[in-house]
This record gives sequence, C-alpha cells and structure tokens, in this order.
Amino acid sequence: MLWSLFIGAVAGWLAGKIFRGGGFGLVGDIIVGVVGAFIGGILFNLIGINAYGTIGSIITATVGAVVFLWILRMFTGAGQARR
Repeated sequence: MLWSLFIGAVAGWLAGKIFRGGGFGLVGDIIVGVVGAFIGGILFNLIGINAYGTIGSIITATVGAVVFLWILRMFTGAGQARR
C-alpha cells in the first residue's frame, strides 16, 4: 500500500511537470498518480505492453496520469487562453 502511494506520488509529480510545469502538492500528486496508474494499466493492456518493476510501474502510471490530465483539461477548459 505504501509503495503504491510512493509510485502514485512520483507519477503524479512527473505528469504535473510534463503537463503544466509543476506538481499538484503531495496529496494531489498521489491522487493524479493513482488514477493515472489505473488508466495507464488499462491502456498498456489494450496495446499489449507489459511493464515490470518499479520503473515500469512509474512509466505506466505517468503515461496514464498525463492522459488523465489531458482528458480533464478537455472537459474543464483549463489552460485555454482568456479573451
């Protein structure tokens, strides 16, 4: 359980750095990372990629977290230029 939270925190932080240039705070990073791990696991399973070990888990969760943040941005409109 603790290891999953660590993976989620790292993946959420990385996704925040990739997507918006910063993290979301510890709790936000963990939430984004855990949701990202779920989404990444589904996506990797669909395309037939198996990720093993800590690095594989972080990569899977980070890819899923970036997809999750992209979907959130599509629905919320966050990040669009204001007029």
